[in-house]
Amino acid sequence: MNARTMSLRGRSKGRQAANSSAMDAAARWGFAARGVIYLLIGLLALQIAFGGGGKQADRGGALAEIGEKPMGSFVLWALGIGLVGMCLWRLSEALFGAAGPDGHKTSTRLLSAGRFLFYGFVAYSVLTFAAGDKGGSSGDEQSQDVTAKAMELPAGQWLVGAAGIGILGAGLWIGVRAAKRSYHKHLKLGQMSRGAKRYIDVTGVGGGLARGLLFAALGWFVVKAAVDYEPDKAKGFDATLRSFTDTPAGPWLLVLVALGLVLFGMFSFGMARYRKV
Repeated sequence: MNARTMSLRGRSKGRQAANSSAMDAAARWGFAARGVIYLLIGLLALQIAFGGGGKQADRGGALAEIGEKPMGSFVLWALGIGLVGMCLWRLSEALFGAAGPDGHKTSTRLLSAGRFLFYGFVAYSVLTFAAGDKGGSSGDEQSQDVTAKAMELPAGQWLVGAAGIGILGAGLWIGVRAAKRSYHKHLKLGQMSRGAKRYIDVTGVGGGLARGLLFAALGWFVVKAAVDYEPDKAKGFDATLRSFTDTPAGPWLLVLVALGLVLFGMFSFGMARYRKV
């Protein structure tokens, strides 16, 4: 058996694994885990909007909220494992292509590779939290520390600025795709009832717009930190959400964004049911 034949067989087995029922279950478990985290971040942000802002409205705050509940440790491990499943599914898309007519395009596979790295980081943070490492600093402090270290690199100010523009652009891209309902091409529309389609559209558009606005604001603060050469101006989820109360709309903008994040959590549950994998 020559090397080419072995390579083809290896790829064939890889594709079979990527299209297996186990990978299907892993991806859906991952969407559900993502939904739980965004739902809790949204609820924590609502508490801040109405004056009960003691807890961080970010992933760390959501995990701490879960950990305080009965069976919290079990749920944390379940979420972490679900996110590992999401990570592996995105890796399989990057290696073997995604479902749909555009799934084998280079741009689609590169996007899946980026999502693999992102969800790998999120899964690691959730699993380490479940294992007892609660972290020594908040998400906001971590953002400022990373920004400060990046600025110490050669051309660090430009690198941070470019990263901020990238995050801001990603937020706008998320919002536009949500408004255009681009997620429709990934859904099993033929298996969905009229009520299910309405549920997906309400949660998908509202949740996507809120998530896009949040990421765009995150990117803006990173850009501002780079321009002013002040790492402390970079913000994490919690500080960015709280900053919405400083706008002319006051706490009501935060309420809208928080409700949107709750909707995005619900949208993730819908994707766990109806997403093509």
